[in-house]
Amino acid sequence: MKFILGTKEYMSQIFDDKGTVHPVTVISAGPVVVTQIKTKAKDGYDSVQVGYGSKKQISKSVAGHVKDLGKFKVIKEFRIKRGASPEDAIGSKFTVEQLFKEGDVVHVSGTSKGKGFQGVIKRHGFHGGPRSHGQKHSERAPGSLGAGGIQRVFRGKKMGGRMGSDRVTVRNLKIVKIDNTTNTLFIEGAVPGRRGTLLEIRSK
Repeated sequence: MKFILGTKEYMSQIFDDKGTVHPVTVISAGPVVVTQIKTKAKDGYDSVQVGYGSKKQISKSVAGHVKDLGKFKVIKEFRIKRGASPEDAIGSKFTVEQLFKEGDVVHVSGTSKGKGFQGVIKRHGFHGGPRSHGQKHSERAPGSLGAGGIQRVFRGKKMGGRMGSDRVTVRNLKIVKIDNTTNTLFIEGAVPGRRGTLLEIRSK
């Protein structure tokens, strides 16, 4: 399985040879450095831990873990599929050019935009009350909350509440273009998050 970490930059569009326009998300991806390798014999499962980005200060515990590999902004772990064994050495560096090529299909995971507390119309798509005679303050109200005799609200009832800031995975996105000089991926379609959101790009 191929994987890399990246940062969402912005959305744009690319025209192909036939003149068809493709909406793309521009992602600044990698390079990533292998910081730890876990095996089933020692840790109970196979995975590869990588570091991405940089910052001025890191805690002493993290510094002791990564040693002299760098001051990484993010450290993420990716599990390896059953039957596969991690072959990468600690300290190995991977770039977009080494992992992906144009036309590859990938899955992109990230945290969606936070929208705060929202009502049922925006959060769940309720239609609201009728815009007719007799309405005053209940056009966007949720309406009845349950049966009359039960005297409680059933678990799972759609109501107003916190919306967004969830982990979202968008599957089967195509890599339209790769710029190896700037480690930039141009992925067709939209991906979760705002500009600057950390993204996980994995092969299908």
